[in-house]
Amino acid sequence: MRAAIAAVLCLLAVLPADAADLPPVDLGSITEKHEMVPMRDGTRLSVYLYIPPGKGPWPVLYEQRYADLTAPVTRKGFAKLAEAGYVVAAQNFRGTYKSEGTWVGYRALGWGEQKDGFDTVAWFAKQPWCTGKVGTFGSSQAGFAQNFLAVTRPPALKAQYMIDTGLSLYHEGYRIGGTTRPERFKQMDAVCRNPADNRKLLAEWFAHPAYDDYWAAEDCTRHLDQMDVPCFTVGSWYDFMCVGSVDSYIGRQHKGGPNSRGKQQLLIGPWLHGRFKNMNTVGDLTYPENAKSDTEAHLIRWFDYHLKGVENKVMDDPPVRYYRMGAVGEKGAPGNEWLTATDWPVKADHTPYYFRAGGTLETRAPTEESASTSFTADPANPATIPGRAFPGAKDARDFEKQAEVRTFTSDVLAAPVEWTGKVRVELWVSSTARDTDFIVRVSDVYPDGRSILIMDYVRRARYREGYEKEVFMEPGKVYPVTFDVGWLSQVFNAGHRIRITVASTGSPFYEPNPNTGEPLTVDPPSKMVTARNTVYHDRTHTSRVIAPVPPR
Repeated sequence: MRAAIAAVLCLLAVLPADAADLPPVDLGSITEKHEMVPMRDGTRLSVYLYIPPGKGPWPVLYEQRYADLTAPVTRKGFAKLAEAGYVVAAQNFRGTYKSEGTWVGYRALGWGEQKDGFDTVAWFAKQPWCTGKVGTFGSSQAGFAQNFLAVTRPPALKAQYMIDTGLSLYHEGYRIGGTTRPERFKQMDAVCRNPADNRKLLAEWFAHPAYDDYWAAEDCTRHLDQMDVPCFTVGSWYDFMCVGSVDSYIGRQHKGGPNSRGKQQLLIGPWLHGRFKNMNTVGDLTYPENAKSDTEAHLIRWFDYHLKGVENKVMDDPPVRYYRMGAVGEKGAPGNEWLTATDWPVKADHTPYYFRAGGTLETRAPTEESASTSFTADPANPATIPGRAFPGAKDARDFEKQAEVRTFTSDVLAAPVEWTGKVRVELWVSSTARDTDFIVRVSDVYPDGRSILIMDYVRRARYREGYEKEVFMEPGKVYPVTFDVGWLSQVFNAGHRIRITVASTGSPFYEPNPNTGEPLTVDPPSKMVTARNTVYHDRTHTSRVIAPVPPR
């Protein structure tokens, strides 16, 4: 019995810390190990390591997430990357899962008193299995984390690979268009070691309704000049975070440090939000096979060059590759092809498309002395956009036919029309309430009536003069509300129509505005107001979309 116990203890002694707690997964020749890595304040963060066979040393590929890292498919993915000759390191943010400390979202990752990313990279560089070179990768939350890390400039960080990323948590995360999403972020309780930490953080957010120093501490755009490594950035047309991906490329390429400027590359394709892009079916659409992109294989090529010195000419590739989308299922339709550019955005004419009476969309400005379109915003009975993921590339008619949703649609196009660049909307509006929301969507209407959604965005009226202050409306008074809807590259084919949809509610995707103008709250407010909102489109108030139309 003593011999058997001794044998078991001996086996446990050589197993990685806590690795025995994970469900068994066949990782082939890759060794899985768990470490608790100390930060400068003594807090230890959970890191899973995937180590190739052999003696090493190897470069490190590092990802930071608040999401679970232990699902079998996740672990197999890390092991597959390790097979290319890298130690893959996956870390949970402080206060999540096995990582110690208090959950504070992204606030401990960057340039404050806590520099968790910097400290972790420094720890990697000191390990005998590391060559002293570290690259970072990941999408969404792990994309944001990479921008935070880049600002701190750890010496061992040599290159990055971001997918569907962001720069400012206020603008691209917690306050999309100035809206609040408490029900969405209450769900973050589930990742926290102490769920009360998340409720405390939510309370902090609502104590800072406007963009101030609190939010500036989570805004990487203020520190682009400190980012100083080459980065390959992947963006997706059907993703509200495409703005963050594009802005990350532009900011680093033109404002970054000497190892950043001119050394960025950008890829934008017809995909939804998420790390996997080797697909061509998106929403209701199936694009040609050429829409697929094997970003995992390219990631290895990128890091082989920057971390191993492999002369694979990856830096000779064009700085920008983008997919110009077109109609699917229509033989000979223009678009659905990859184009290259030396920079972004490409040249385009800013072409206005005016809202007109009767729900039409025209390039001719309105001439009427008086014309407007009204709809109701009832937070207790909102229009519905099901789910919490952007329903891009899907038929939007179920939303458009709801009672308090309005559409403006062009005539049938006699020839194809291309929009490539940033779409902007200029609204003239009034409301019976002191505050309300305005949602604007862009769709490609097929000859059979399908209204395929490409993009949308929202603006809370109290932030119409900027996010730094709240300015409430005087009921009945007309105000301009102007905002960017997003980036795209789309050829609207002949026989199609272009549609702009306007509404003030779309729940649960957009959590409703109570319309009172009172301070917004984490929990549902006891008081709500039904607003009657009006969009004006007459000769004085020319509500319009500004489209980026490239020269012929």
